[in-house]
Amino acid sequence: MRLNLKFLLISLCVTVALITFALWANCGVGHGLVPKWPQHHGDSDNPFEQTEEIDCIINQEYAIGCRKEGEEVYLPFSFLQKYFDVYGSLNVVDGSRRFDWTHSYGKVNYPKGAYDPRGIFMYFENYNVEMRDRVKCISAIDGVPISTQWESQGYFYATQIAQFGLSHYSKNLTEPEPRRKTVEDGERDTATWIVPKGSSMNRTLDRVRVGAGAVLSFSTGKSFDTAVVLPMDHVLDLVLSVDVLLKPNSTICVTLQNRETQKLYHVYYILADLLIGVQDENIYYGIGLNSTGVWKHLTRDLFVDLQKGLPQYASTDKRRKMRRTELKVVEISLLGNGSIDNLTLSTSEHISHFYDAAEWLIRHQDPSTGGWPIPVRRKLGSGFAELARGWYSAMAQGHAISLLARAYYHSKGDQRYLRAALDGLKLFRIPSFQGGVLATFLGKYAWYEEYPTTPHSFVLNGFIYSLLGLYDLNSTAPANQSNEAAVLFEQGMASLKKMLLLYDTGSGTSYDLRHFTLGIAPNLARWDYHATHVNQLLLLATIDPDPLISQTAERWKNYMVGKRAPHN
Repeated sequence: MRLNLKFLLISLCVTVALITFALWANCGVGHGLVPKWPQHHGDSDNPFEQTEEIDCIINQEYAIGCRKEGEEVYLPFSFLQKYFDVYGSLNVVDGSRRFDWTHSYGKVNYPKGAYDPRGIFMYFENYNVEMRDRVKCISAIDGVPISTQWESQGYFYATQIAQFGLSHYSKNLTEPEPRRKTVEDGERDTATWIVPKGSSMNRTLDRVRVGAGAVLSFSTGKSFDTAVVLPMDHVLDLVLSVDVLLKPNSTICVTLQNRETQKLYHVYYILADLLIGVQDENIYYGIGLNSTGVWKHLTRDLFVDLQKGLPQYASTDKRRKMRRTELKVVEISLLGNGSIDNLTLSTSEHISHFYDAAEWLIRHQDPSTGGWPIPVRRKLGSGFAELARGWYSAMAQGHAISLLARAYYHSKGDQRYLRAALDGLKLFRIPSFQGGVLATFLGKYAWYEEYPTTPHSFVLNGFIYSLLGLYDLNSTAPANQSNEAAVLFEQGMASLKKMLLLYDTGSGTSYDLRHFTLGIAPNLARWDYHATHVNQLLLLATIDPDPLISQTAERWKNYMVGKRAPHN
């Protein structure tokens, strides 16, 4: 009996091992984790014996070279890519070559939970606004991006500035606490500066700022060989924060070195009304003539400041290849006369960037309209009247309100941010033909226009962003001050539910409704805009349980992998 039991156990183990091996072999050779398309090679054991080059006639219009193998016909992917607007690339995975085919290049970002108007904004923690090609630089006067989207010389664009602030607010909530090194504060942390003969440096009590303590003051000649210099060998922490007081003809210079090429770059912060200037490896940022002789706080991402200067004398490819890890700070120089305090280097200063954007919105809000005017002309497309300089955008208003609502919350109730956000509601009540952002669809449904065109354009993504701004303010403002935001939000959501399916093409979405208002072909949304539509609806579904929103989001998501609405 013992022998029989032992025999049964051994037999069972062998059987399990054989079954496991058979399943493993089948996965490796057959279907695997990714189902394989069946291949048919006819009756021959060697399919390549039947390979021949043939012509494929496309819609009886033109011919392309194809390959026939057995009963299968293969078309070049270069043709398929253009014909069907699909994407693909050859890749090596685990030592094996394969071809990856994708129907779209958009990315769906699923909400991690219910939307929190005080938390991260959508998926903006993934945004890096300052590194966009259409951002000229980050102004050293205001600390916000300068856009070149519609005019190459650069201008302040409220939508982009708000996105800059919202992205840094979101990063602050999702990234680890930054690493900071205090380099010089005039008291506890002091550095060893090199002071040339004839120049001077001392640490004295600041009698201008209450409770500021001691600061480092310097006085040098006009040439850089007289500058007070701090040699460094500092890597990774490339965000500079410093309080500065500069007298005329004074400057702060940070010298960076590429650790691989040993090439040196000099970034100057000077008393001038200059956005950015470049001369060889010298990059200049003006902090404003009105900063002369007064204390000013600077927060500068040195990597960004360098990158924005590089295109002036380096190709785009070289600029993109540079990585943050390649750079180190090798020197900080002080020239002229002035003082510095709280000089630090850190991995990030997200909240400082966030408040730079919030303060810009406070300073540049039109007191009569409550809006942030767009200072460039814009023509949305053929058939639309051009928007003159100073037009308003519901998307800009919504983004600004989302940022200001968070600034009000984060600052623990700073009324300036709340007042600005509430004033930003005014334009939602003013028809677009009177300078506001309100349009009406079929004389019935209220719509907040990203572009207040004539005729109306009804851009979808900008409208939804404006709804989020209204929701954020309604959720953040005191109950006795949030009524108008609540009414505008509910009015907009009612319109969205009635009009949403007008954007559904059965295989993607429309960017706007010009096919309705102009009577022309639809303006199909690029895949990145289509993905934005999906992401916005997924977020709205956490706010409003109406199945129309979640079901539409799911269907539109499926369009991104090639699924289509059924035929009749």
